[in-house]
Order: sequence, then structure tokens, then C-alpha cells
Amino acid sequence: MGLTNQLISNLRLMLQRPPRQQYAALCYRFAKKTAQLEVLVATSRDTGRWVIPKGWPMKDKKAHQVAEREAYEEVGVKGKIEKEPLGFYHYRKTLDSGLKVPVRVQVHAMEVQDCLKNFPEKGSRRLEWVSCTEAAARVNEPELKSLFLHFAERMQANAHPVRVKAAG
Repeated sequence: MGLTNQLISNLRLMLQRPPRQQYAALCYRFAKKTAQLEVLVATSRDTGRWVIPKGWPMKDKKAHQVAEREAYEEVGVKGKIEKEPLGFYHYRKTLDSGLKVPVRVQVHAMEVQDCLKNFPEKGSRRLEWVSCTEAAARVNEPELKSLFLHFAERMQANAHPVRVKAAG
């Protein structure tokens, strides 16, 4: 099959199918020394681009449970995951066959409580804790960039400043 025919065939398949679904965890913590919000980004195993842990649906697991499991397997963190999605982003996944398919990723925020020394994909990715602004600069997907920035705004809005009672 020629390149043009293959492209046309791939395009037809993409237009006929609804996007495939994945679930992801936006892992965050507050730095011990500075109390600054940090998010965890990792490199993908295939292309080395910056991503967040995500995976395909799993039998008998709800969306947030899949996201929580992927966070453990891919980046070795455990914590408290939100059941309600933070948001969504889309990207094109290249399958083993070479076919590129549209994927919709449902993202759940997860407050990290424990970073594990050993986990299934240890050593196969680079992991870094960065600011939401830095994470947004590193990832390729425009909607994921926006999710990081909106998450930072949400966390800032939810921060309650400590009020000091005036002496009187």
C-alpha cells in the first residue's frame, strides 16, 4: 500500500471511531521546605516526551482507580486520588501497528503521600517534581498544558491564608 493510500486509510479509521479512552493521574505535593505546589512529570518509555501517568481501562476498576494504579506502576507514588475528574485532554497514540488513533484522557488529581523506592516501571522513565508552569512548558499536548495551569489556579484559590489575630 502506498503512503498516500495508507494515510487515507488511517484517516478513515480515525474519523469512523470515537476516541479511545485512557485515565491519568496528575500527581501533586507541597514541597517540604517551601510549601510550594509541585507536580510530577515523567518521560514516556517510547518517545521520551514529558507525560503524566496514564493507562487503558481495567476490568472491574473505576476511572479514578485506574489512574491511581497507573501512578503506582509508572512513577511509584501512592496517595489520595479524587474520584471526580479534574479535566480531559486529547492526543494521538501510535499503536504497535503504526496506526495513529485519537485518545481522550480523563485526568484525576492525586495528592501524593508516599514515594516508593521500588515499583513496576522503576528505571524506565525519568521523573521530576516541577511547578505547574514548568510542567505546562514541558508537555506537548495543549489541553494538558491548560490543565496544569488551571490546576495551579485552583490550588491557589483554595489556599486559605493564615490570619493572625491583632493584639488588642
